Amino acid sequence: MELKNSIYSTIMLDNKNIFSSLLLALLLFVSGQDCHANLLGGSSAEKAVNVRVAWSVTAAHPGDQALLAVVIQVNEGFHINADERQILSVEDLKLFPTKVVVTGADKGLKIEAPLYPQAVPLTVPYLTGKVMSFQDETVIYLPVRLEESLSGGRLAELSLQVHYQPCSEEYCLLPVKEKIETSLPIVAPNTVTERINQELFKQYEPGLVPEVSEEIAFNLFDWKFSVDSSSLGGVILLLIVAAFGGMLLNFTPCVLPLIPIKIISLSYAAKNRRQCILLGVFMSLGVLMFWLGLGALIALVSGFSATNQLFQYPVFTISVGLIIAVMAGGMFDFFSLQLPAFVYMIHPEQDTLKGSFGLGILAAVLSTPCTAPFMGAAAAWASTQPPASTLAVFAAIGIGMALPYFLLSISPDLVSKMPKTGPASILVKQVMGLLMLAAAAYFVGIGLEVLLSSPADPPGKLYWWPVMFFTFCAGGWTVWRTVQIASQNKVKYFFTALGAVVMLLSVLGSCRLPHTGPIDWTYYTAERLELAQKEKKTVVMVFTAEWCLNCKVLEQGVLENSKIIDLLDDERVLPMKVDITGNNPEGKAKLKEVGSLTIPLLVVVDSAGKEVYKSDYYTVDQVYQAVQKTLK
Repeated sequence: MELKNSIYSTIMLDNKNIFSSLLLALLLFVSGQDCHANLLGGSSAEKAVNVRVAWSVTAAHPGDQALLAVVIQVNEGFHINADERQILSVEDLKLFPTKVVVTGADKGLKIEAPLYPQAVPLTVPYLTGKVMSFQDETVIYLPVRLEESLSGGRLAELSLQVHYQPCSEEYCLLPVKEKIETSLPIVAPNTVTERINQELFKQYEPGLVPEVSEEIAFNLFDWKFSVDSSSLGGVILLLIVAAFGGMLLNFTPCVLPLIPIKIISLSYAAKNRRQCILLGVFMSLGVLMFWLGLGALIALVSGFSATNQLFQYPVFTISVGLIIAVMAGGMFDFFSLQLPAFVYMIHPEQDTLKGSFGLGILAAVLSTPCTAPFMGAAAAWASTQPPASTLAVFAAIGIGMALPYFLLSISPDLVSKMPKTGPASILVKQVMGLLMLAAAAYFVGIGLEVLLSSPADPPGKLYWWPVMFFTFCAGGWTVWRTVQIASQNKVKYFFTALGAVVMLLSVLGSCRLPHTGPIDWTYYTAERLELAQKEKKTVVMVFTAEWCLNCKVLEQGVLENSKIIDLLDDERVLPMKVDITGNNPEGKAKLKEVGSLTIPLLVVVDSAGKEVYKSDYYTVDQVYQAVQKTLK
């Protein structure tokens, strides 16, 4: 048992170790779910927990509603964690919620959301806080509606996965995903059916079970539409929308710095069409493989639910920053010096297939702090679906993001005019190298902020100084070298002006970005929100993080508009930031509660506690009108 406890504490208790999650995902891929249960404590879990299902009726007619009870018998001396809505994170412990997931259902069955019992707080000696848990016999109700079009005389098949993590007072076993298959006879309308297992269903209250909407809503600057995921056509449309969102990722501040680097590498191969296409294909494969891996984590690893969750792990964020810094060194030809061998593994030649594949992975990694329009809603829906649907959506996002690189590779004329030799070529590489150093400073700084920040306080912003310093140097070097090497006046004037603009923006950024801004934000805690609602205030909740560049753009461009500043200064309005930069379980739980997994997001709640507006991309007028409606 000591070995098991040691394994658990190493893999599961350290929520800063993303590599353990990657290991779990690999085990699931290689060994499958059954092997997963055996490898990760399945046999011990069976001694702690037994799972069975029971129907409320012997059979059902077309048009009826039947209830399925998932009965989790937790044996004496053990408990399991509560469901996602009730679970609480304690210290740095990564708790895995109990969950019932429908993985397959016959056509004509409409499955509603599971109803979980009330969790109870439990004190355990190895934690200072309480754990919300289920004990003894735990019954989860799953309402199942049968469509009128169904015919009698057959069995309706239903497949489930029950996720749970057994714990005793001294240790926790590894999480288990248990498969269950069941069926319900469908009979003709004139056939008599009987109620059974009535003792199990006496606690069921229909009014507490929310309907599951199969409509996925999208909202971009008040352009709203929805996709019906219950039909094949709707699923295909959803995948197209997800791919379009993936393509738009390339135009977010996170990914833009890498595009010129890829154009440079393709320009060297432009005369060799086959080589150019291969470089594009391998970079596209790198992008796709990363998104598939991320989808696998979300589909198969408990507790991993959002694309940007990687950047909540400081080891990951700092590592990304260091890798970018090494690549920046390559732009300055530092690798003409004799460096340690491992450095060359981090910075492979970009005109090789391996190097292009690695650049694709890096581009995808850099995209995860940002959320493109349409992508957030698609990813949030995918995270609640069976693994096949989750992987399909994330594959679509990857294909959409990879598409521009592939199009560049099959159209070498678009990149052939990029200077390949001489002072101009060197200048382009040097400027790109300086911008990459700015990106490296950004990610390393964010990683340090994640380590140092506490959820109820605003995170520090001093990392913006080195970011703006390198950006200023990029603009200044552009001006200096352009004046020296440009022979044509038009070229000289254009690039000198461009460099001057970059310098000016860097100075402005260094003045504005490190400061808290003109809005007196209250940082979210459940108690502060509850107090605001008791005082009948309108609450403007902005979900953000220091690593979310899209959040910064919206904050600077929309929320710091003078019209919005005056509105949020009203004593009847409370501007509240939900910052998930670091380990902020309360903030993450609130993000889930409002129906999202990605940021940026803005939610307006009126004085009665009713949500009146929610959008991930919004304008000054939309925010102003939404808040004004609550004040009338």
